[in-house]
Amino acid sequence: MQITLTNTGKRFNLEWIFRHVNFTFFTGNAYAIVGSNGSGKSTLLQVIAGALLHSEGQVSFKNDADKKNINEEDAFKEIAIATPYLELIEEMTAVEFLKFHETFKPLSSSIESILQETSLSAASHKQIRYFSSGMKQRLKLAQAIFSKTSVLLLDEPCTNLDTAGIELYHTLIRKYTADRLIIVSSNDKTEYSFCKEIITIENYK
Repeated sequence: MQITLTNTGKRFNLEWIFRHVNFTFFTGNAYAIVGSNGSGKSTLLQVIAGALLHSEGQVSFKNDADKKNINEEDAFKEIAIATPYLELIEEMTAVEFLKFHETFKPLSSSIESILQETSLSAASHKQIRYFSSGMKQRLKLAQAIFSKTSVLLLDEPCTNLDTAGIELYHTLIRKYTADRLIIVSSNDKTEYSFCKEIITIENYK
């Protein structure tokens, strides 16, 4: 999917979070949105995802195959996202959660293999409310990275991960995202070291 922002801006009440963003994201490339805490990185990512409505300008989506426009309300089918503020259904087990997620977006691997690859097999039938914060983050990354979508959006993807978890994150990125459009929102270079293009949010104030 190709995503184009044209003179895009977002404000809350009278405060502009960002304005006049003109940028096109292409499949097969990895981008990082960087900036200080509270600068609007996550807000921009949510606008790109369609989770927040922009206040001015346009966000448009095009199909890679025929370059035809995709309606904003249909674009979510091609977008997977993992964020610290994404709420997991804690009464479910990891298996139940991924099965539920699969009803909205197909997964690229079996649930068993996904849990094995993310080192969650031993807890596959444990309720998510008993997971550590690091285990929850692995599950969030799993549902996003293994979704069959052309776009992968990641907001502070290494939140709560230990050294092994960070290594796992980079392994999953290398193995499963080569042909996708990736956008990472972060102020930690560890999380976006593989990104070739950097967007500094302070440039759009």
